[in-house]
Amino acid sequence: MGFTDPTPIQLRAFPIVLGGRDLIGTAQTGTGKTAAFALPILTNLAQHGAFRCLVLEPTRELAAQVETAFRDYGRFTDLRVSLIHGGVGYGKQREEAAAGMDIVVATPGRLLDHLQQGTMKLDKVNVLVLDEVDRMLDMGFLPDVRRIVEQISSDRQTLLFSATLPPEIERLASWVLRNPDVVEIGAQRTPAETVTHAVYPVAAEQKFDLLMALLERTNFDSALIFSRTKHGADKIAVKLKQGKHSVAVLHSNRTQRERVEALEGFKSGKYEIMVATDIAARGIDIAGISHVINYDVPEHSEDYVHRIGRTGRALKVGDAFTLMNGEELGSLQAIERFIGAKIPRLKLEGFTYLYTALFEPETVTGTGKRAIGGGRTHGGYSYGRRRR
Repeated sequence: MGFTDPTPIQLRAFPIVLGGRDLIGTAQTGTGKTAAFALPILTNLAQHGAFRCLVLEPTRELAAQVETAFRDYGRFTDLRVSLIHGGVGYGKQREEAAAGMDIVVATPGRLLDHLQQGTMKLDKVNVLVLDEVDRMLDMGFLPDVRRIVEQISSDRQTLLFSATLPPEIERLASWVLRNPDVVEIGAQRTPAETVTHAVYPVAAEQKFDLLMALLERTNFDSALIFSRTKHGADKIAVKLKQGKHSVAVLHSNRTQRERVEALEGFKSGKYEIMVATDIAARGIDIAGISHVINYDVPEHSEDYVHRIGRTGRALKVGDAFTLMNGEELGSLQAIERFIGAKIPRLKLEGFTYLYTALFEPETVTGTGKRAIGGGRTHGGYSYGRRRR
């Protein structure tokens, strides 16, 4: 796979998982959490047998990504991995269940369907992984997770992974885990240190114009743009296409085929931009995303950390821009309290701004990272004189 040295979360998680102990693991996004549990699980399972390991994921995209990782890591073993999620037919999933598998990566809803239909059983499962747990709780999966966990032997190993650890998870842990080891890498609430992030205040009616100007002046490899709503994502994508950008769209109203095509096309470079809702904010690992742009300030502070964590992955550098209008100031201030830091406010040089009260405080001027024809200075921004 090209790995040489374990990341910090891997270094500390490997001996715990190999030793069969329960674990709560938290680390910033992009730090190798999947390999932190997948590699030692494959080592412990060793060879093909019964269905012994269940990995629960909050979204289809994450489930598919983790299943692919297990297949890649276990390529030279005879261990079988199966993917169970909605949006596709039951036929192949039933066939794989009947043929026998060692590891199942699943979303809760479709797995419950199989359990109710009797096509799958959890009686031999002795390793349970709850991945991106904070996202599963956000999406209301707790009742489904409880119904699934109740069908698994209490004499099991349980691994709980999350990028953030809100109080609800601690309550969940009290009935799911047994004397877990806790591994925390970095501050739970901070963005990855390799990501430079900034806020661009702008009047609401100029948001899209500023987005286009930023894209025109920034030498980006690939950009992931987050919209708060599915309708908003579609609107942004249509206008970007009119501006001659190649664009993919990812949200829950798209068919499974469309979602797969969008992700694969973005990964392969067919699309230079992907516009998505928060369905793409958690765990999605796409190499080479140089820029994340929050077209809307996220409503939940945790989502800010997850969104901008789509860049700067695997210790690479990345940039995150957030476009903010006056109505979103409260949400941004909540994010700053959450991460314990003030995010720099920048103005794009040469852009004709309409007046907004957001410009009253001190601001600095900036060109955007890797501006075409310009050098990289001070974390990617060229700072002008402070304005009073």
